[in-house]
Amino acid sequence: MKKIYYLAYFDVPENASQNRNYVPSATTKASYICETIAKLGYDVTIISASATNSGKFCKGMDVELCKNLHLHLFDSLPSGNIIKRVLSRAHIKKQLADYLKSNVTAEDILIVYHSLGYMDVVSRFKRNNNVNLIIEAEEIYSDVLENKKSKEKELDFFEIADGYILPTELLSDIINKNSKPEVIIYGTYKANKKFVGIFNDSKIHCVYAGTFDPRKGGAAAAAAAGFLDDRYHVHIIGFGSEKDKQSIIEEIKNISEKTKCTLTFDGLLSGEAYLRFIQSCDIGLSTQEPAAMFNATSFPSKVLSYLANGLRVVSVRIEAIEKSAVSDLLYFYDENSPESIANAIKAINCDDEYNSEKRISELDLGFNEKLKSMLYEL
Repeated sequence: MKKIYYLAYFDVPENASQNRNYVPSATTKASYICETIAKLGYDVTIISASATNSGKFCKGMDVELCKNLHLHLFDSLPSGNIIKRVLSRAHIKKQLADYLKSNVTAEDILIVYHSLGYMDVVSRFKRNNNVNLIIEAEEIYSDVLENKKSKEKELDFFEIADGYILPTELLSDIINKNSKPEVIIYGTYKANKKFVGIFNDSKIHCVYAGTFDPRKGGAAAAAAAGFLDDRYHVHIIGFGSEKDKQSIIEEIKNISEKTKCTLTFDGLLSGEAYLRFIQSCDIGLSTQEPAAMFNATSFPSKVLSYLANGLRVVSVRIEAIEKSAVSDLLYFYDENSPESIANAIKAINCDDEYNSEKRISELDLGFNEKLKSMLYEL
């Protein structure tokens, strides 16, 4: 049977001491996809391009994650000033190019989680080798950067793929113009282990879990707390640059002084700690800037994470979400204001019958079948 290689920025919590660069939400989805492929009987190796953020050299390693699923980490030079960071990235890219050349054959399938960071390495490898390439594109990054020249390069890169894993039908319309094999997956369709709740105060707990990038909605979720009363507790958890992190902490401090709602910054959580925390909440907040270009084609992974853990979800009304197979489970707000978000939260009756996990299970079965078919076809 052909081998599957999956390229991404990836690491596991057990390796936290190496402080490698990766995004938890992307890793969660990548883990789900790779575990699904491994369960189909394929031998899967995750190739991680993650470099360390620390000032120490980190030795590469191979880790067995589960049956049929392995992780390969490269050696990483110390990070620090701009020269060290450039050298570290170049060192990772050199190892990546050598690894692909030495290990991935024409009989295999290479799945690439799209990144501007190694797009050139993948393009050269595909051009020089007859390998089956699947590109997983979560969004068009140049839309986030608002860079037209970069967008042309991205769209050219997408064209070299033999198949796609995409988050929305809208992104498919842009990328997959030649109707190549594809699978649409909004996020992680995984039934998680159930944990005992950690809150016992009779409050309605709302959570924003995601990036602190001001364009992606963390500040809006915090601001909504200013329009909620003492029945509610809004939690902000996630990740971001030190500047963005300090900015949202300061915003939380300012809002907390003016509202009866409890508003807290609860840091970065992952693995079991993350699951236990969000399962203890009642409402998940997906608060993004609706006018941002990336919202036209991307699907917020946090929505599926909330649903998979039984939360009701308050979401901005954007086409990519409204046309999805989970839209009927969501509570939308239309005006991009903290008061509108708060009103959507207050309109939810948490005592109503609700079963988001059933829908997630149905999506999981469908994804398994479609992915199996695409891998067989290539």
